Amino acid sequence: MSLSAVLKPRTISKLFLAIEQSEGVGARVRRSIGTSRLRNFSPFLLLDHFFVSGNAGFPDHGHIGQETITYMMSGQVDHEDFTGSAGTIDEGDLQFMTAGRGIVHAEMPRPQKDGSPVVGLQLWVDLPEKLKESEPRYRDLRKDEIPIVRPSDKVEIKVISGESHGVESVKDLAYTPVWMIDATIKPGGFVSQPLPEGWNAFAYVLEGEVICGTTVAKQYNNIVFARDGDGVEISVPDSLDEAARVVIVAGQVLDQEVVQYGPFVATSKERIYQAFMDYQNAANGFERAKNWESKIAKRIKS
Repeated sequence: MSLSAVLKPRTISKLFLAIEQSEGVGARVRRSIGTSRLRNFSPFLLLDHFFVSGNAGFPDHGHIGQETITYMMSGQVDHEDFTGSAGTIDEGDLQFMTAGRGIVHAEMPRPQKDGSPVVGLQLWVDLPEKLKESEPRYRDLRKDEIPIVRPSDKVEIKVISGESHGVESVKDLAYTPVWMIDATIKPGGFVSQPLPEGWNAFAYVLEGEVICGTTVAKQYNNIVFARDGDGVEISVPDSLDEAARVVIVAGQVLDQEVVQYGPFVATSKERIYQAFMDYQNAANGFERAKNWESKIAKRIKS
């Protein structure tokens, strides 16, 4: 891991707009990882910026072989699974879920009283092969657990996972090593963020407009970095009127095959086929799925 005092910025390998599409039941997402433009960017499998209004969401579905990170921008999301776990994450909270050998769950945003959409990010992260058969688990990270650093009067950084300006996050949030930094940058502000050497990294622009090197990135753009430097530098010109918000993410590259069918992720086709059989027959990790239905997904039916 290299955290150099003098940063050598990474170059940009790709920049593109996340296009809006349908997902789940009545939900809209802007997907920037997990499409033909960026697929299997190890360890990252999918990144959705989701917008859900009314009685819509993501009813009962299964996962294997991966972890999900859900970060709430506005509103609340209820979750419930076949292990009996249930809870709610609020604006500013995160949930780290390890699917492991198999889990069936539902994720249902709560309708907002003012009719505005529930908004958040969900990132899918591959699991190392040796941990793909682990037992499922959850770790909710509440917003008051997230340290905040202000390197200048024009920058505020939430250190969700990893380290920024000498401030470290809560430890042991996920099995696959991932850093996640949420930076709000006012006009004239500048972020210099070291990243672990050799990890894949990207930055997603939630709000506003930023400059990275000589490249301008606007809202809903994903900036994909090469592995050639020590970190990333992002700024907002003082000529602009509004602040920007960008999430910087880096993850340890996994040297393994990726075979994916939706939320089922393995290292071979045979394991995927077996997972479908297990899911249908409620076996080998999916025993608790037999006759199980979540309560929260029934909102859609009502």
